[in-house]
Amino acid sequence: MKADLQTLEKTASQIRRDIVRMVHGCQSGHPGGSLGCTDFFTALYFSVMNHDPKFNMDAIGEDIFFLSNGHISPVFYSTLAHAGYFDKAELATFRKLNSRLQGHPTTHEHLPGIRIASGSLGQGLSVAIGAALAKKLNGDKSLVFSLHGDGEIQEGQIWEAAMFAPHNHVDNLISTIDVNGQQIDGPTKQVLSLGDLRAKWEAFGWDVLDMKGNDMADVVRVLEEAKSRTGQGKPIMILMHTEMGYGVDFMVGSHKWHGVAPNDEQLKLALAQLEETLGDY
Repeated sequence: MKADLQTLEKTASQIRRDIVRMVHGCQSGHPGGSLGCTDFFTALYFSVMNHDPKFNMDAIGEDIFFLSNGHISPVFYSTLAHAGYFDKAELATFRKLNSRLQGHPTTHEHLPGIRIASGSLGQGLSVAIGAALAKKLNGDKSLVFSLHGDGEIQEGQIWEAAMFAPHNHVDNLISTIDVNGQQIDGPTKQVLSLGDLRAKWEAFGWDVLDMKGNDMADVVRVLEEAKSRTGQGKPIMILMHTEMGYGVDFMVGSHKWHGVAPNDEQLKLALAQLEETLGDY
């Protein structure tokens, strides 16, 4: 059952609370990108994607999602927990010894919802394309979704995959790039300019959409539009424009919060800005 807009926004608020608490609890992790992508994850798992929290790795007859920029695992773990994949109490173990919730998602931990070990940047698009082709071979009409960071697009393997998908008419794939203009060493324009991303992906043969990634209504609208464009011979790329650290005023828009945990006082300030809607773990 699809959640309405108000419910989605309340869920996103709780997930953002979880993110800052998880990263604070182990004094390690990546809050910036996680906060910026929260609306996307919430819309995907609670409104857009057809998925089963009972979790079967083969995912026959259901949509699947691959997180390529695996360092934003806090938002992924919180989303999966609230969607029913595992008990949200387990979020308290994030990045701790013997936890299934490692800093980058791994399959050997057997955490429900995790289909690949991710975080070695540039690899997720190739995996998503392979899964999409497998669904076609199996006669499975379900869709494959993937998420990537804009800094990740500097990896060469991304562009090999970018050529492969249109050539092979992988039109059951909806990929998204988190265009926040920030990476660990600074703004993407300073580290390695990405240029005109729309022109690049269109030149490679993708159907390209733009999305306001911190506007829940627009996130749902564009994801649904992307679904309506599948099956027409082209893979789909969404350029999702977000603010790193969205939802916490002192984290917004700065690469400095890419991989830094808040201290006790900063945690209090952050939580004061994020409504507790579903109960803290």
